[in-house]
Amino acid sequence: MDDLIISSEEFAQIARLAIGGQQDDARLFVAKMVRKHRIDSPDFAKRLEDLLKSLRTARSSQLLRKESITKPQAPLPVDDESRLSLFRRYEDQVEQLHPLLSANLEQSFSQLIQERQQVQRLSELGLRPTKSAFFLGPPGVGKTLTARWLAAQLNVPLLVLDLTTVMSSLLGKTGANLRAALDYAKSTPSVLLLDEIDAIAKRRSDDSDIGELKRLVTVMLQEVDDWPSSGLLLAATNHPELIDPALWRRFDLVLEFTLPETKQIKQAIERFAGDEMPYMERWLEVLTYGFQGSSFSDIERTLQRFRRAMALGRSRLDELVEDFVRTCVPKLDKDQRKAFAVILADKTKLSQRTISEITGLARDTIRRARPIQ
Repeated sequence: MDDLIISSEEFAQIARLAIGGQQDDARLFVAKMVRKHRIDSPDFAKRLEDLLKSLRTARSSQLLRKESITKPQAPLPVDDESRLSLFRRYEDQVEQLHPLLSANLEQSFSQLIQERQQVQRLSELGLRPTKSAFFLGPPGVGKTLTARWLAAQLNVPLLVLDLTTVMSSLLGKTGANLRAALDYAKSTPSVLLLDEIDAIAKRRSDDSDIGELKRLVTVMLQEVDDWPSSGLLLAATNHPELIDPALWRRFDLVLEFTLPETKQIKQAIERFAGDEMPYMERWLEVLTYGFQGSSFSDIERTLQRFRRAMALGRSRLDELVEDFVRTCVPKLDKDQRKAFAVILADKTKLSQRTISEITGLARDTIRRARPIQ
């Protein structure tokens, strides 16, 4: 049956579409041929399907960038009063470090990126990619870094709305600034991040806010509803309890960024320790336990301080870690201090007297807490 795989009419139709430059129609016609021949000529159908997949990947990786190539880049909007830009713009490389994410977030972002890479396939099924996502979490857990990494993966710039500029000293101008910023972001291929969105999207039942700020919430509700699928709108907050509930329902995804757990803490230490990691290796378990409840930015700041002190010859690593441990202990309850004491006894050369003094636990308590060897 191989000589009957494609009829002369099918060949003429696909040739006509290709010669006429009707690429989208040609792809749709080939997709119909795949369905038609899947049973009688499965090998042929599979080759056509693989060809479509490769074309979709190559094409969709350029979709968001296409408009910026064919049209000159418009200047970033500014506040009329201060003449400051309403945006911070980032154009990072794909090689930028991957953010440290939980397994759930990894899965969510993997699908989000895949959706953008296969826009045409979703469109053929009557679907659109995720167009908005809400980032929740305390400061320093990687919300902005993840937004930058995501934009780099999609090969478009990240625009971060600068709320200090948007919130004009002339209160009536705030709404105009916000609309100008959102209109610009919608008109250019980009990922837009509304950082600290609670500043402009508080609950409308909050009696402490005046009418102008409440009107901003209405603006945001309309904009999220109307956001184009060709763009990606992100919002981030450290205070979800302040956000107007109606806004939550408008976003396609709500993603929670939490403080790092043990595995992520170890990864962060290995990343931020840099060339000094071989020296810090024997302190890894101690540092990991000590950083429980810390953000990524806390970990980076502490390790950078260690590295500077070591580079200048001001302190030895042992001294730095011991001082760090002393600052961690007051935050721990008794059971946590016991667990920490066991780690210090097993993983360091500190004497039991020193461990007792650091943790505030009797040496007999520490000995009983250690597992029988």
